[in-house]
Amino acid sequence: MAKFSQYSLAKGWSFRDSENESTEAWMPVPVVPSVVHQDLKANNKLEDPFVGFNELKARWVNEKSWTYRNILQKPAVPAGSSVFLVFDGLDTFAKVRLDGNIILESDNMFLAHRVDVTKALEAEGQHVLEIDFDCAMLRAQKLREQDTKHNWASFNGDPARMSVRKAQYHWGWDWGPVLMTAGIWRDVRLEVYSARVSDLWTEIQLSSNHQAADISAFAELETISSGPYEANFTLRLHGKEVAQQKVTVTDNSFAKATLHLEKPSLWWPNGYGDQTLYEITVSVVNGQDEFHRISKKFGIRTAEVIQQHDKHGKSFFFRINGFDIFCGGSCWIPSDSLLPSITRDRYRKWVQLMVAGRQVMVRVWGGGIYEDDHFYEACDEFGIMVWQDFMFGCGNYPAWPKLLESIQEEATYNVRRLRHHPSIVIYVGNNEDYQVQEQAGLFYDYKDKNPENWLKTDFPARYIYEELLPSVVQELCPQTFYHPGSPWGDGKWTSDPTVGDLHQWNVWHGTQEKYQIFDTLGGRFNSEFGMEAFPHLPTIEYFVENEADKYPQSHVLDFHNKADGHERRIATYLVENVRTATDLDTYIYLTQLIQAEAMMFGYRGWRRQWGDERHCGGALLWQINDCWPTISWAIVDYFLRPKPAYYAVARVLNPIAVGVRREHHDWSVTHAQPPKTSKYELWIASSLQNHVSGKIELRFISINTGLEIREPIVRENIRLLPNGTTDVIVDGIIDHAAEPEPHVLAARLWVDGRLVARDVDWPQPFKYLEFSDRGLDVKKVSESSTKQTLVISTKKPVKCLVFEERDGVRLSDSAIDLVPGDDQTVDITGLNPDDAPLRYKFLGQ
Repeated sequence: MAKFSQYSLAKGWSFRDSENESTEAWMPVPVVPSVVHQDLKANNKLEDPFVGFNELKARWVNEKSWTYRNILQKPAVPAGSSVFLVFDGLDTFAKVRLDGNIILESDNMFLAHRVDVTKALEAEGQHVLEIDFDCAMLRAQKLREQDTKHNWASFNGDPARMSVRKAQYHWGWDWGPVLMTAGIWRDVRLEVYSARVSDLWTEIQLSSNHQAADISAFAELETISSGPYEANFTLRLHGKEVAQQKVTVTDNSFAKATLHLEKPSLWWPNGYGDQTLYEITVSVVNGQDEFHRISKKFGIRTAEVIQQHDKHGKSFFFRINGFDIFCGGSCWIPSDSLLPSITRDRYRKWVQLMVAGRQVMVRVWGGGIYEDDHFYEACDEFGIMVWQDFMFGCGNYPAWPKLLESIQEEATYNVRRLRHHPSIVIYVGNNEDYQVQEQAGLFYDYKDKNPENWLKTDFPARYIYEELLPSVVQELCPQTFYHPGSPWGDGKWTSDPTVGDLHQWNVWHGTQEKYQIFDTLGGRFNSEFGMEAFPHLPTIEYFVENEADKYPQSHVLDFHNKADGHERRIATYLVENVRTATDLDTYIYLTQLIQAEAMMFGYRGWRRQWGDERHCGGALLWQINDCWPTISWAIVDYFLRPKPAYYAVARVLNPIAVGVRREHHDWSVTHAQPPKTSKYELWIASSLQNHVSGKIELRFISINTGLEIREPIVRENIRLLPNGTTDVIVDGIIDHAAEPEPHVLAARLWVDGRLVARDVDWPQPFKYLEFSDRGLDVKKVSESSTKQTLVISTKKPVKCLVFEERDGVRLSDSAIDLVPGDDQTVDITGLNPDDAPLRYKFLGQ
């Protein structure tokens, strides 16, 4: 019998077009994991599909089949052990041969595979491993053609995609290219062992007062030779052993330990407490011999979705460790079209950006992938709660028996893989498939609770979302809440704002409402909403090759914006609000300003509603990231460069945030006639668990002169409601006849003598305002090898001061509004003393 050992098969691969069987056709593969586009690029057979129009030049790759080959040497296989070939991911239709014999056929990208190759490798010498990757695009089209009765209704991409268990965004989306990848997209290796731990997980019972926890630790074993075996469980905190138990492995290769903790340290979301992670280790032993050992980190916490009837309908919000959490955050798409290029470091940088942006939740969207372990580990470590969709997006999926079997296997594998992560607080069946059902007029009788009936309708996918997936979650991870879809609410219309979650796209899409009224359009939990903006100029310069194409509506820029009607929609929101520009640099800035304002109006209003019987339980903007250099709804672009909206959202999600807002006056409806009076409101939002008191000030400052047009309003000893909203002024009036000068409402809040929050309300639209001669002053007041500090002052109000984003440089704040008499400080890290100062721009500069 032998101790567990493994041998990476990352090197030694070659590949070719499957149709070209000549010896010269083989090309080297630098390393796997990889996909064919990366390998073609490495062999100078493909230009970067992210640059210019090269995506079109890469279309031929989508329609090909590919073969990968490696020459294996038999590893040492001690008596009483076996050797397994292990694939963590094959993309997608894969036929694996060893010495010409088929040992595996796979048609699901989201599965891992283990093949016993002990006998196949008995012969000494070299063994040939080949994998044929059939063309997923053509296979999908054939599968669709075979079922002419199914209604293939969908949004985005070829509807045939729904027949294949492959990342759906590979067929192209309204933010991404059509890149049909194939290859060994996750790790591959040989494993040799007599016994191994095939799964390790915990179930936790936390006492109601959080003072004790009972931890059931479970291990499943795979044994090649007979035992007896024992499983030694060890629990550690910060590397120190806190509990231990050795148990006998049962005949069915199963072991369970029960561990007790007094005063456990809890796992909390970002900003609410520590992200304590315990480590559970199990080792398989026979006497003094240890055969295999694995460890997993987990957190002790409770996570509930609270759905209870109230005056607004039925609530939908998250309660962690008994404390209600307003879930400000964002939606996540795969951060690359070529998935193996996403490193652990890149995942961590994305999650660290969420943390710095004061976000607490990320939604893994259902048209991508079940993410890499590194993503969830970073979310665990930094306290980002994960809303995990299953991988179904924007379509009426078929439910053939073979497909259901594959989906069952996929769900089981991935829930088992992910269930130990404390960050995952909800599993959700799909993205917008119920919206497709509504828009296509497919049959859906929520009152019919017989799953067999659902399979006979023209909406058979209901069986997946309301029977198959919840059964898997209930069996494998019963303490995690399951929600049938996003958006979804008790079978009601998906746009019902009184129940479940809501995708609010009537800003940008739909009726294209004014973003200033975003908060009036929300529901109980707003899991999608967004506004497009251009990325920063360096990102555009990456994919625009010719200087002549660097203007706002160039062909290549339009090509890199995949959203239907983006030209009209960007133009609409620009022309309604700002003075438009034709030079690219200003145009970029204006689109970013509009995005920042739109996100601010949504988040600020919805967070205020949190204090009104949890009217709004959370807001997840669409989207935080991009999968290629593009123009999209992302608030941080492909190269991890934050757009101004990123900073605007961070300020609204501050633990204590002040809000001031005058009522919306729709100039376009009133033919640009100004209002005679305007109401305004002033409030404070707090996510703190305890009462604090503060001082609030509201100033009325002329935009033209920088002078105060009336006495400020000051309120001392304002008692802030914990985890809620404190209304300070709800019926303020601006008399425009008495105060005709355009002016801002500038609010500041101090707690314990420290300035903790600001907000500035501007008259709308900006295009009617004069922004020349602001008297802005940016001074560097301190500098070290690691940090510079700027102090910024102004003589007249400044709108949206945005600093240049440089790679490796981080800003404590940007997209800042300034008023006279209120200097602001910005810390810059990563800028060397001899580097040029960061450039900046502001509205009307």
